[in-house]
Amino acid sequence: MLRFLVKKILLALTTLAAVSVLTFGLFFVVPTNPAELMCGQGKTVCSAERVAMIERRMGLDQPIHKQYVDFMRGIFVGRTIGSGETARECPAPCLGYSFRSDEPVMNIVARTLPVTLSIVSGAAVVWLVLGVSIGMISALRQGTVFDRIAVGTSLVGASMPILLFGPLLLIVLVYETGLLSYPRYTPITENPLAWASALVLPWFALGFLNSATYARLARAQMLETLSEDFVRTARAKGLPKLAVYARHALRAAITPIVTIAGLDIGIYLGGTVITETVFGFTGLGKTALNAALNLDMPIVMATVLLAAVFVVAANVVVDVLYAVIDPRVRLN
Repeated sequence: MLRFLVKKILLALTTLAAVSVLTFGLFFVVPTNPAELMCGQGKTVCSAERVAMIERRMGLDQPIHKQYVDFMRGIFVGRTIGSGETARECPAPCLGYSFRSDEPVMNIVARTLPVTLSIVSGAAVVWLVLGVSIGMISALRQGTVFDRIAVGTSLVGASMPILLFGPLLLIVLVYETGLLSYPRYTPITENPLAWASALVLPWFALGFLNSATYARLARAQMLETLSEDFVRTARAKGLPKLAVYARHALRAAITPIVTIAGLDIGIYLGGTVITETVFGFTGLGKTALNAALNLDMPIVMATVLLAAVFVVAANVVVDVLYAVIDPRVRLN
């Protein structure tokens, strides 16, 4: 098991190194000079001398390979950005400074990442518990009224975009009935109750729509597993239904669900742009979108790297869970 885990971690680190090179390459693909972007924000005339000064202050006058090495070193041990009188110390983890606001990118990430984490963590619980439970029960009661309702509801949920479902929830539950107040994010460290109450709608919107996909997947996997020989053998031995379904069938059926769940959570942690926009939250996804529109490349680079870290980490966790659930995976 240790050898299996080491191989997966080394592969993940190699993947992240490749992503960091490609992400840093985005910095130089943009046709606009970052120094000219910063200079053009105010009313100051962007003379060649001022553009050169900004380039020195941001460290953009260095060779490309040195900028990449400095960027990677800054993530782990910090770095000095710029040269001469304009040099600034950037403590680890250093992700640079915003071209638009000149604010440390790490401060922006620290402010927006908790919003995305809050949305995704609660929504993941909703879609996993709701979707898998409905799918399993529907498979065990195939052909019943419950099964037909569950299949129909999951089809509607899987077809409905959150760009439509989110505003519908706001109209019905906030504006028309007043059952809930308009969601305004509050950090959990300030007021846990206000934090949870503000996230009810995003949790339900994102969780319900994703639970439809998981319900269909869980139902299909459970039906396929129930027809396997080892399940029929367990029944023939006279094992209780709960033991047959929970200990044997569920364990075999849940492995594909673990894979999809890990990938979904990793991707959503990289940013839930539509959910954040619909409910007025400023999370990592919305921040990345605004940065891309404004060509604020340090923020774009940081958010892309974070998204890659989340996806790669989720894959490692999924592989480990796979090895725990099915020992044949790590043996192969």
